[in-house]
Amino acid sequence: MVLYNILITKPMLTINNLPKLSVQNLSSVKDLTKADVMSIIEVANLFKKNNKEKNKNIPILNGRTIINLFFEPSTRTLISFEVAAKRLGADMINMNIEGSSLRKGETLIDTADTLNAMNPDLVIIRHGSSGSIKEISSRLKCPIISAGEGTEEHPTQALLDAYTIQDNQKKFEEITVSICGDIEHSRVARSNYHLLKKMGSKIRFVTPDYFKPKDLDSFDVEYFDNLELGIESADIVMMLRIQKERINDVNLPSIDEYFKHFGLTHKKLTNAKKDVLVMHPGPINRNIEIESSLADDLDKSVINEQVENGVAVRMACLAVMVK
Repeated sequence: MVLYNILITKPMLTINNLPKLSVQNLSSVKDLTKADVMSIIEVANLFKKNNKEKNKNIPILNGRTIINLFFEPSTRTLISFEVAAKRLGADMINMNIEGSSLRKGETLIDTADTLNAMNPDLVIIRHGSSGSIKEISSRLKCPIISAGEGTEEHPTQALLDAYTIQDNQKKFEEITVSICGDIEHSRVARSNYHLLKKMGSKIRFVTPDYFKPKDLDSFDVEYFDNLELGIESADIVMMLRIQKERINDVNLPSIDEYFKHFGLTHKKLTNAKKDVLVMHPGPINRNIEIESSLADDLDKSVINEQVENGVAVRMACLAVMVK
């Protein structure tokens, strides 16, 4: 589907002439078809172009109410969704969990019923426990978008990463992606694996033994416990933050020791392809998982592009999910 033949100017763009996804909720990239992924990327490209203009607003969701329901702290994802919603003209409500009735013993089901009574058009949910989003969404009458759940998935992060890869002229079917670092505790790693594998990419997991996924056999990947070998001839090197908040059974090495063996540097990156892209979902721990100068090297790093693209992709997700 080519939108540009139809949607040349802002006034012509409405949620009625945007593609709709095959799913009711955007809770897992595993549920998306390849056509769904390409539809989101295509719409995101339209919005990214508009986000570079002085007037960034495309109020196609004017009068719609979207609720951010974040049970975990967040900066990038929360703000990205808020900016996306406001640029589309929606009313955005950030629910303060710290001051909510959930802190007084209210159940997730009661919270969902309360939200239903407010008649939102879409709810964005972030939760630290696996299964919580499914529990809440089963009671909501409106669509939901997952903004991250436990160690399971972070679908919009994977979508913005896929958009960034394609925006840099990489073809999914022709690339090798090395996902490196704390894979066991990373929902970003899992979502990127499922999405990029669906799109035809070759995936490697590069991680020390203590961060190796316990369910590694369920993934169709090449596994490496050596960073230099794991990124050899890679097109994409995706570094991950150590998820300290989710770790309770691992004796971690010192920061210097971890950086020595699994921190990405300019020198180690020479093993990858010359036109390799370095990615990171943020926040970055400089000189732990990635050399500070490499994170800022615009010839290799697309980390800031990922943040910019996140707004466009989340605008696209909101636009195609709202009924």
